[in-house]
Amino acid sequence: MIYFVNFGMPEKKSGIEHAELKRLALFKKKNIEAKIVTRDWFRDLHRTANNSGVSDDQMINMFDYFQGRVNAESKIVKVDDLDFGLADLQYNDEEENNRYIVTRKNGVMVARVNYEFNDKRVVSVELFDGYNNLYRVDIFDSRGFKTLEQWYSPDNKIINEVWVDEKGRPAIAAYYRKDGQGKLQKSGWKLIALDGSERQFDTIEEILHYFLECLNEVKDNQEYKNIFVIDRALLGDWGFVHMPKDAYMVAYMHNAQTSDAQNPNDILLNNNYEFLLNNLDKYDAVVSATQKQTKDIKDRFKPTAKSFTIPVGIVKEDSLTSPRVPMKDREFGKVIAVARIAWEKHLDDLVRAVAIAKKEVPQITLDLYGYADTSDNYKAKRAVEKVIKDNQLENVVTFKGYTTNIEEIEKNAQVFGLTSRMEGFNLAVMEAISNGMVGVTYDVNYGPNEIIQNENNGFIVPFDDYQAMGQKLIKLFKDPELLQQYSDNAYDSAERYSEENVWNSWQELINDAKLK
Repeated sequence: MIYFVNFGMPEKKSGIEHAELKRLALFKKKNIEAKIVTRDWFRDLHRTANNSGVSDDQMINMFDYFQGRVNAESKIVKVDDLDFGLADLQYNDEEENNRYIVTRKNGVMVARVNYEFNDKRVVSVELFDGYNNLYRVDIFDSRGFKTLEQWYSPDNKIINEVWVDEKGRPAIAAYYRKDGQGKLQKSGWKLIALDGSERQFDTIEEILHYFLECLNEVKDNQEYKNIFVIDRALLGDWGFVHMPKDAYMVAYMHNAQTSDAQNPNDILLNNNYEFLLNNLDKYDAVVSATQKQTKDIKDRFKPTAKSFTIPVGIVKEDSLTSPRVPMKDREFGKVIAVARIAWEKHLDDLVRAVAIAKKEVPQITLDLYGYADTSDNYKAKRAVEKVIKDNQLENVVTFKGYTTNIEEIEKNAQVFGLTSRMEGFNLAVMEAISNGMVGVTYDVNYGPNEIIQNENNGFIVPFDDYQAMGQKLIKLFKDPELLQQYSDNAYDSAERYSEENVWNSWQELINDAKLK
């Protein structure tokens, strides 16, 4: 079995989740069984995963596993299905608050039942004692059953959490204690088996290690080892490198390995990968998405683990063969970026480049697709807004928000702009060229400076040089023949990321996991 290990599958996904989805679809097409393994608990995990095309049998969540809920049947639970163990209760529907207030005849509150606004299915139940004190909150999985009990102290703080099995018995428990500052923090975990036996853990990372060991005990193919592809190393660094030798552990690099992505020998490592890089030889394989990063890691760290280069992006066959949209049929001057509005994406520089180009190409517009990073009170978005205001671009630059309808958008736009400080591949650029867009990017590690081929399917300008980028935008929009030529080349260059080419790279890794 092949497992892709991550924290979850949220509605708003990063490039890592999009990469996993593409990979899962490719493996399914090749009739190779693979599953996404998720560590963290989310009440709507199965809903967001299903909406992303991941069926329940393609995913194993750690909490589901120990609760015996991996393939639980879905149903709808409404307030009438709840049993409070009391007679003659009154139900007041507060539709404006999406909840029922449940009281005794004397008006004493029994519960607040929170529901989803569309069909009033139960989300959670807040339970109160006879003195109107909240003592427990029951949370319902989106599949329609109680999954978590949160117990409260008299001062209204969570003191422990209990995840229950289908019969309401405790399966996982988390306990809270006050830290040195008096704040309640998780202090320990416990797993309770059906026979009543218990296992104690200090951290969720330790539980993940045990969980993966449990998965590895199941051998569905005696020819290959079970393969665990670690897409987020920080989920459980220590546990990953201490897996049994009969598991094939793969470290996947989704971003630059150093804090300064432009300097592969920078003394400061990317903190997401520091433990991993210092323990590479305890993995069986290390995968980078680009040839350049593979070379840089081998040159610096000289791992004994086998190195592979496998793009995180995959261009589907129907995309490669679909009709091409000529530049004359697209919106003239339309530039887009698809990225989180975050510090590392440096989108304020892209706006500066557009401001320069607008002086000679007044029709130019820029649409920014992606959700805003909340760090430091949305500092990155505020930086973009300031450049817009300073250059009077309010009618030129538009925040479009997060979208999943990117193909249609890219078939209407002409140029994809990228001004990142660091990358690991950049799926958005790959998708852009597969839709015939011309890329203009900083010379940034890793991905954009391989996906974009300078003066072939776009332009690569010096890192941090937004003025040079502005000039390249002018050059493209003032030369329709060049713009069309680069668009044709973009379509052609997407073949590098075809399903067959990417699959051949994965096949090499899978073959390396053969039992000797």
